[in-house]
Amino acid sequence: QMPEDPDELAVLEEIQQELILQQQLVIEEYEQSLRFDEECLKAMLEGLDATDRLICPVCRKNNLTVKAHLVCCQCGLYISTQDMTEGKLRSLLESTLTEHSQRCLHSPEFTVTSGMEEEASLLMSCSVSVNVRFLE
Repeated sequence: QMPEDPDELAVLEEIQQELILQQQLVIEEYEQSLRFDEECLKAMLEGLDATDRLICPVCRKNNLTVKAHLVCCQCGLYISTQDMTEGKLRSLLESTLTEHSQRCLHSPEFTVTSGMEEEASLLMSCSVSVNVRFLE
């Protein structure tokens, strides 16, 4: 039964418009959630593709570029090396971190150091265990 009073019709139309608006907001929120899920999935898949890459120990953000005579990163890490491979560097970093973690629960930090005429070196240090080690 349709109401005949114009005030009742106006109230019903207002309620209908409010329901339509709420439905649109729910749909927009759902679409945003889908986009977010897609972005997360894409990032995870990109991460899976990059699992064989070596993350820079200094900035902990970018991937390292390792060539026979050079290790570098976008953050400014630039170290001349001799016959370095990504596998050798990964192994060296893993063994050094494992050795440190057997004695200390804190995470060490990595920096690049160089003397007056010395070439740059990667230095691992820990402020808690006073552990310092040059990676060569």
